Amino acid sequence: MDHYDSQQTNDYMQPEEDWDRDLLLDPAWEKQQRKTFTAWCNSHLRKAGTQIENIEEDFRDGLKLMLLLEVISGERLAKPERGKMRVHKISNVNKALDFIASKGVKLVSIGAEEIVDGNVKMTLGMIWTIILRFAIQDISVEETSAKEGLLLWCQRKTAPYKNVNIQNFHISWKDGLGFCALIHRHRPELIDYGKLRKDDPLTNLNTAFDVAEKFLDIPKMLDAEDIVGTARPDEKAIMTYVSSFYHAFSGAQKAETAANRICKVLAVNQENEQLMEDYEKLASDLLEWIRRTIPWLENRAPENTMQAMQQKLEDFRDYRRLHKPPKVQEKCQLEINFNTLQTKLRLSNRPAFMPSEGRMVSDINNAWGCLEQAEKGYEEWLLNEIRRLERLDHLAEKFRQKASIHEAWTDGKEAMLRQKDYETATLSEIKALLKKHEAFESDLAAHQDRVEQIAAIAQELNELDYYDSPSVNARCQKICDQWDNLGALTQKRREALERTEKLLETIDQLYLEYAKRAAPFNNWMEGAMEDLQDTFIVHTIEEIQGLTTAHEQFKATLPDADKERLAILGIHNEVSKIVQTYHVNMAGTNPYTTITPQEINGKWDHVRQLVPRRDQALTEEHARQQHNERLRKQFGAQANVIGPWIQTKMEEIGRISIEMHGTLEDQLSHLRQYEKSIVNYKPKIDMLECDHQLIQEALIFDNKHTNYTMEHIRVGWEQLLTTIARTINEVENQILTRDAKGISQEQMNEFRASFNHFDRDHSGTLGPEEFKACLISLGYDIGNDPQKKTGMMDTDDFRACLISMGYNMGEAEFARIMSIVDPNRLGVVTFQAFIDFMSRETADTDTADQVMASFKILAGDKNYITADELRRELPPDQAEYCIARMAPYAGPDSVPGALDYMSFSTALYGESDL
Repeated sequence: MDHYDSQQTNDYMQPEEDWDRDLLLDPAWEKQQRKTFTAWCNSHLRKAGTQIENIEEDFRDGLKLMLLLEVISGERLAKPERGKMRVHKISNVNKALDFIASKGVKLVSIGAEEIVDGNVKMTLGMIWTIILRFAIQDISVEETSAKEGLLLWCQRKTAPYKNVNIQNFHISWKDGLGFCALIHRHRPELIDYGKLRKDDPLTNLNTAFDVAEKFLDIPKMLDAEDIVGTARPDEKAIMTYVSSFYHAFSGAQKAETAANRICKVLAVNQENEQLMEDYEKLASDLLEWIRRTIPWLENRAPENTMQAMQQKLEDFRDYRRLHKPPKVQEKCQLEINFNTLQTKLRLSNRPAFMPSEGRMVSDINNAWGCLEQAEKGYEEWLLNEIRRLERLDHLAEKFRQKASIHEAWTDGKEAMLRQKDYETATLSEIKALLKKHEAFESDLAAHQDRVEQIAAIAQELNELDYYDSPSVNARCQKICDQWDNLGALTQKRREALERTEKLLETIDQLYLEYAKRAAPFNNWMEGAMEDLQDTFIVHTIEEIQGLTTAHEQFKATLPDADKERLAILGIHNEVSKIVQTYHVNMAGTNPYTTITPQEINGKWDHVRQLVPRRDQALTEEHARQQHNERLRKQFGAQANVIGPWIQTKMEEIGRISIEMHGTLEDQLSHLRQYEKSIVNYKPKIDMLECDHQLIQEALIFDNKHTNYTMEHIRVGWEQLLTTIARTINEVENQILTRDAKGISQEQMNEFRASFNHFDRDHSGTLGPEEFKACLISLGYDIGNDPQKKTGMMDTDDFRACLISMGYNMGEAEFARIMSIVDPNRLGVVTFQAFIDFMSRETADTDTADQVMASFKILAGDKNYITADELRRELPPDQAEYCIARMAPYAGPDSVPGALDYMSFSTALYGESDL
């Protein structure tokens, strides 16, 4: 108050002393002061429902003077005297003058008697003192106040207007452009300033006075003619009128600032809510797709045919090529959106976003891991099933061939063994029957191996779950039962022949020798025909070469076999000679065997025909295996280039993320260019996919020319795309953190330089000891407790770090800080979270109290706000946003429709429920 009194004495009381020394005013100034002061007083008195007409007459009784002071001060004065006598009037005026003096204003040469007597000079001086105290004194601009502050405000507001130069409160305003500039600066839509001319002051002044009265609620206090017609307009009149502009525009500016602050806060909240909704929808859709896909991949119902299994393999290829890649991108984008949202929430001082139960990033990663596990098992199952069906088809065909040959051989054998021809045969016939039976036994023994092979193939078909196993088993059982019966019948016939052999001694040794040599040779030819017609399955050049070598070895035995054939035919020819020579009655057939020379020659010719066919089949298969080998080499050559390229790019991205080259924007631009070059490499991946498809269609299951499989390439490519996208997102988040927290580029470089210096293995993370050394290098004192090498600080390490930097860590305070830096409750603190926490202490962020204060301004200092006030001050969408979420106000001063902006403000920052 002492400072105010001395300043008031020095700055404001000088005009009153002037009146004491010279009570005569310039008539023009007096006229201007009368009009200006009268209009100024009426602008306040009309709030109380009254006004004055004559300034020196209407204040004589002191009643309207006291009312004026109550209106402009907002305080109640002493009760006025209602009497009409002079003493009553003097008492009322004195109460008014005492109130003015109580406000620190020293009144010089102004007494109640002069006011009551209608002294114009004293009355104007008193009104000017009131104007100074209540309209000008509180003006403050850049550490200047009152008259100097008002003049500085005018100069600042009119500075952009080249034809306006405000240096005082008299002649600087004569051309009217100063008033027009003030209005145009704050309300450019009210005046077309470009059409004003400096040489037309009357038009300029009247335009400003009319617009101010009509649109700004500033009464017309001056006459344009008086100002233009006076060499030096009255300074007090000009100051009074200009101060009305200051108060009109300063109030609007406060409301605009408050509205802008609310708009900014609401816009952030609306954007964050939209990001949350987008995350929830994207996460829900991705999880639903995974839920639908996993049962399909886990379905292991086998098919009976190769065609059906090939279709399943084709469906799986479509899934890997067409359906899964977009979902990989969606998963990557979901993680990016989640990290960006959390960063924006931290920067806007909002609580961390917690997705709905089951939709956390970790939940999606777990579901994705289950999907890939099912996918891996499904592909392995498909390939195994195809191999199994291929093996089954081969075995089934082999079973049918061997069974058909055996059944053809056994046809009629049981009837032959049941014959009783020996009962009426001669001795020679008996001996012939006995030898014939011995030849049959030799033939039967030769067929034992084929029966065992048939049984073994049937057993293998059962073990491999062949779909037609019942018919195979039935046929095999029939063959085995028949074979057992043949053995029993053979043994029974031998016993009968041996009993009769004693009676029959004659035997044709030559026929017997023929039968003995013809039977194995016949079996050899049948085996050769069976082998030459046997199907084969090979997968490598070496396997087909082995078959070719075996075939060449077989062909090398043909000359010896031909000699044996000629020898057997020679025996038959010699028999014919003996029969012809000795006229032996042999009934035209060999009694010991049914194999005729014609049959031997026919089978021999068939074997010779099958050999070139086998040559052609082996040649064709050799060509196919050569083609497969070229496919292997072609795939291996590309895979051996693409695999190391992907690994190199992964290492280069890791180096880019930890090296410092230019600003964060430069690094971001570099990474985006790097991402573009990686995407441009996609055609080579697609070309490799085409080669891989050709390999699978050719049923090639291994490749010795490369260690890379298509699955390795796919996984590496997906990891490369995910890594570059995540690295770009990390740099974008660092830019957001730097800009929002006010961290300079030099600070960011210092943090990164320290981080890189202690990152010895260039892994992009710091172990506990490296991290401790990094903090100490930045000026923090950390204890030497051993830590696990996780690349992050656990809870106890972080508490020690904070205490070492001067924080007083109680349990509640530490829990609060941990909820900020570790919103997901992982128990660790990352480098980014640590930087966020250290920088937020000095960041200029909005708070619930600031938003609450802004709403209070819009509400006119009330504890509540109405819907009409919100719609008037805020944009329509944000006004409706507030109205829909604000709770009704329940205070004692509530009115209908009152809304509680205080609880709404705290809810925006997570301090209560919205």
